[in-house]
Amino acid sequence: MPADLPALHVINQAGVPGVGDETPETLGKWLGLHDARVAEISGVPVGFINLLPPGTLEYTSANLRWLEAWGDDFIYVDRIAISESGRGQGIGAALYGAAFHAYAGTTPWITCEVNLRPPNPGSLRFHDRLGFHEIGRRSYADDTKEVVYLARALP
Repeated sequence: MPADLPALHVINQAGVPGVGDETPETLGKWLGLHDARVAEISGVPVGFINLLPPGTLEYTSANLRWLEAWGDDFIYVDRIAISESGRGQGIGAALYGAAFHAYAGTTPWITCEVNLRPPNPGSLRFHDRLGFHEIGRRSYADDTKEVVYLARALP
């Protein structure tokens, strides 16, 4: 994955504010913590998903801490990002499908958060189609930002 990091960083930054703004160094750090999966078309990265278990202390996200207060047995989608050229081709669903398969039988839940402020209606529709449901909300940044926490049961 280190060779893919420049391309993954471009994909990540194109997805801001739907995903967190990162430097190449911080994105590389987060992707190296547990389980990152990259989707490619003809050898070119077009998307990725980053998955973390609860208790990943190196990851300092308030969103992961909120989810840890909710429960202690899940896999957390830190971020999923798809390049503009890769959108509409089922890549996001395929990345999630790989995560569902990988963690089925090992943890009961896969979790994530989606922005409500600034709004991200496309991501909300996408996660609804995949069977996610709301488990909570959090406002922050002097109530200028808000996320909804979502979970999906795994078989």
